[in-house]
Amino acid sequence: MDDTDALLAEQVAYYRAAAAEYALDEPAARDLAAAVDEFRPAGDVLELACGPGTWTPQLLRHAAKVTAVDAAPEMLARARARVGHDRVSFVQADLFEWTPGGKYDVVFFGFWLSHVPPERFHSFWTLVRACLKPNGRVFFVDDNARTPEELVYGEASFAIRRRLRDGTAHRAVKVSYQPAELAERLRRLGWSIGVTPVGGPFYYGAGTAAGGRAGRGDHRRRSSSG
Repeated sequence: MDDTDALLAEQVAYYRAAAAEYALDEPAARDLAAAVDEFRPAGDVLELACGPGTWTPQLLRHAAKVTAVDAAPEMLARARARVGHDRVSFVQADLFEWTPGGKYDVVFFGFWLSHVPPERFHSFWTLVRACLKPNGRVFFVDDNARTPEELVYGEASFAIRRRLRDGTAHRAVKVSYQPAELAERLRRLGWSIGVTPVGGPFYYGAGTAAGGRAGRGDHRRRSSSG
């Protein structure tokens, strides 16, 4: 096992242990939720790294059905308790090893991209492309916040250390993307995705593979590469 594998295993352990205390900042959630609603993730939607189901109910406002994938069974248990099973299929899988069983109209991921190691950025987006139907769409939300206490390996490192309420420490990945930088990196991979800041460290991305047509729900509000 190389160090990145070990780091990712520790990250999964952190989120398994943190399942009971995980929560999203409420003002940020409102701003990002408004962007999701404007995007209208309709049809057959794939939610990667669904966590405790924070975003799943909102996806169901627009989607015909949702397939929600996460590596942590504790997070999936919270998600099931939150949304039930109606129109949702839950899958426990490591996203770095998972192979999609079908194609989707929309791929969504909330606060996951920043937890993908830089060396696996390209392969992750290859997975996203493999999950999409022709002219399928992508939407993600994230943040670039890292506290001084987390940066025990230095600002240049994508590895951080986080502590649970009981004081237990775990390493995790946290890449601090700037919106314009991220949009340009995606453009070089063949994506047409605008990345929009919404205040503080939060941002969202919306778009398609280059040359695709976003169709209904095309996201235009303030959607740019910076």
